[in-house]
Amino acid sequence: MTHLTPYELESDINGKFYGTRMTNTATTSRLFTATRLGPLDLANRLVMAPMTRNRADADGSPTPLMADYYAQRASAGLIIAEAATPNAVGQTYPNITAIHTDAHVSGWRQITKAVDTAGGGPMFLQIQHGGRVGHPDNSGLTPIAPSPIPLPEPIHTPTGRQDAVTPREMTREDIRATVNDFATAARRALDAGFAGVEVHAANGYLLHQFLAPNTNRRDDAYGGTVENRIRFVAEVVDAVAEAIGPERVGLRISPDNPVNGIADTDADILYPALLAHMADKNLAYLHVVLADPDQPLFQRIRADWPGTLIANPVLGQGPIPTDGGRQAAERLLAAGADLISLGRPFLANPDLVERLRTGAPMNQIRDKYLMYVGGPTGYSDYPTLDAVR
Repeated sequence: MTHLTPYELESDINGKFYGTRMTNTATTSRLFTATRLGPLDLANRLVMAPMTRNRADADGSPTPLMADYYAQRASAGLIIAEAATPNAVGQTYPNITAIHTDAHVSGWRQITKAVDTAGGGPMFLQIQHGGRVGHPDNSGLTPIAPSPIPLPEPIHTPTGRQDAVTPREMTREDIRATVNDFATAARRALDAGFAGVEVHAANGYLLHQFLAPNTNRRDDAYGGTVENRIRFVAEVVDAVAEAIGPERVGLRISPDNPVNGIADTDADILYPALLAHMADKNLAYLHVVLADPDQPLFQRIRADWPGTLIANPVLGQGPIPTDGGRQAAERLLAAGADLISLGRPFLANPDLVERLRTGAPMNQIRDKYLMYVGGPTGYSDYPTLDAVR
């Protein structure tokens, strides 16, 4: 599988293409109806998916430019802000956000305030630990992972692409400390004004590395059997839920998504087992990446998951669909999804909700390179409909 860009974009990765221009632009679609997410009111069922954009300061602190970017997209029913690391060793790439110091909290607070001032709804913060997807030149530390198996591809650093390093196998103490770091990060997120957090167990990062048999070769209580491989994810989710309340915790998964060298060879067994553990936790939501309503695993996930399901449709790596992904979204709603997350369409269209509602033309991503290089170009300068009229 190839990547969208030098960095793995947090949504709409690879697969079928469902987008076509919708001839019926009626606003009666459930996409645009108000709903609730636990105690939270959502203006519509559209979710801005978390997308790493590398606009943070070098220490992981969010910037005023990021506040502008998120405020522009405040019409989403729910915004899930980009991945933030819970500790220093969890850093993946340069200039990604973090949530483990007071400076990080202060920076994020400016963003949540900006979205609120713009009339936006609730925001969740995705918490992500990179695991083996990291480099000493990015974090200053040797990456840690369930097993000492390096990422099978180069990784970007401030000086360019470099070969991945072999991560250090996590000890029991590393595991306990990381679980605690996730819980502490969640409390910090609420201090920063977020309504909740999303635990990132997808896309080949640390939690996914514990789930997948090709990246988890442990022979202790955290490796081997399916029950052992889900243990770390379960402990993280349980700790975060205890810290801030389960109704403020979402979980993101990406079954059968081979990004970052992951091989979910037993996904049909693994994910039902994981959801069986999570089903009675009363979490805010489950967020499924690359959701395909025609696939039996997605159908089983919907049948097994008793709560809110956010589905992220497969839109492919090419141009943004001319309908912005609306047809794919409608198909997922019909298949039982409650909310629909979109990534690249929101990236290029700050007023995506209105464009989807009216069938207006979509901005296309001008240059994928600009998504990760810093500055406003290709970030906060995409025009709204009002600006081009």
